[in-house]
Amino acid sequence: MTNPVDHQRRRHDEPDLSPSQKQAITKVERGIHELFVSDPVRADELVWGRSTDPVSRRGFLKGSGLAAMSATIGAFIPFAGLMPQGLIPAALAQSSRDFQIPGKRGLLVMNDRPINAETPAHLLDDRITPAQHLFVRNNGTPPQMASIDKENWTLSVSGESAQREVTFSINQLMRLFEHHTYQLQLECGGNGRGEFVPSASGIQWSVGAIGCPEWTGVRLRDVLKYVGIRDDAVYVGYRGADVHLSGDPTKAPISRGVPIYKAMEDESLIAWAMNDEDIPHQNGYPLRLVCSGWPGSVSGKWLNTIMVRDREHDGEKMAGASYRVPCSPVAPGSTVPDDQMCIIESMPVKSLITFPQSGIEHPIDEPLAARGHAWAGDLSVAAVQTSIDFGATWQPAILEEPANRLAWQHWTTQVSFPGPGYYEVWVRATDTAGQSQPMVLPGWNPRGYLNNACHRVAILAV
Repeated sequence: MTNPVDHQRRRHDEPDLSPSQKQAITKVERGIHELFVSDPVRADELVWGRSTDPVSRRGFLKGSGLAAMSATIGAFIPFAGLMPQGLIPAALAQSSRDFQIPGKRGLLVMNDRPINAETPAHLLDDRITPAQHLFVRNNGTPPQMASIDKENWTLSVSGESAQREVTFSINQLMRLFEHHTYQLQLECGGNGRGEFVPSASGIQWSVGAIGCPEWTGVRLRDVLKYVGIRDDAVYVGYRGADVHLSGDPTKAPISRGVPIYKAMEDESLIAWAMNDEDIPHQNGYPLRLVCSGWPGSVSGKWLNTIMVRDREHDGEKMAGASYRVPCSPVAPGSTVPDDQMCIIESMPVKSLITFPQSGIEHPIDEPLAARGHAWAGDLSVAAVQTSIDFGATWQPAILEEPANRLAWQHWTTQVSFPGPGYYEVWVRATDTAGQSQPMVLPGWNPRGYLNNACHRVAILAV
């Protein structure tokens, strides 16, 4: 497998570039994300000499500018005139950093205190996400694996709107309630944050903070009904056994939840197994919530407490800008008062190309088989399309029905290239409410949540 960027010295020494453009290419090799993060339009001008149509917002690459980008990528770009402004070519936007976490393979570590790691798109090709390829998202320090005694682990259910307080062991949960298994997508609310301009605070996820394993457990609603729910119940909150980064036992790293109607859905689980095995330590062993379709932060890990609340849950990371977006659109870089921020609920429609891996070469005389997944929060996906001309035209893909509600859906297609050169395959999904992914970043928000821009991969047709 070859990255087109690796070809730049062997195949494109011939363009006559200006000293400034040669310097720009050197800057690209050092870190193109640093250049584009604050002002991508200006970065386009600096790196490529790109001018932009103010109406279409498409970036026109002519003469030495086109030669500069082609030299860096390693190929001619047939649809260069249709590339949106401020867009880093997919061939340069991919990361190859690798790091090993126990039980995980190939994940890209975003930070190590706490450990957070995402999965490269091509490693998410499985229909059911294997444990080794499910992303890791921590807000605090997980309990030490050696300290976890599954046989004696307990879950306490209480709260203002609970009729009684009950404590269960995992064995009691297994014995008292019917078991259910579902494929359920789980996505961090900040997935895609790294593309926001201006940059937003938080982990700079690319596209890999998503997965769809198979979860086994009991329905949250069955447990709540067993305990008893008062008529004034509004919210269900959780606490886990993870510890605040400060080590202060009086501080919770995170304690979020969902409205009572979400808690009562068939697919909202208290789970003890993933893919017919124990849940991986970093993903919540031995017990966790799975409330699919909403930000992964509502699916509490190392679960030991559930609270039935008579008000919106007020735990850690429920207030301020945490897992909230402006209730109304705001200008990029705006300061938004807390009372104008609304809690994220259902996640937006989204899709992913899992094959081919970005950066491959493909014979020009053969169609390219592409595939991936699509999902849409609480909804289903109605259609998936792909484009090879930066979104100027689209062709339909074959879309499968989900295995069950809230599972991601698989899509396949074939694309053909009109001539040799550099291409980007883009994918766009549309949900059952008619909402489609934007081709570039959606509206800005202070924490960089809910980026559902089209995913794209680089292809060198030869």
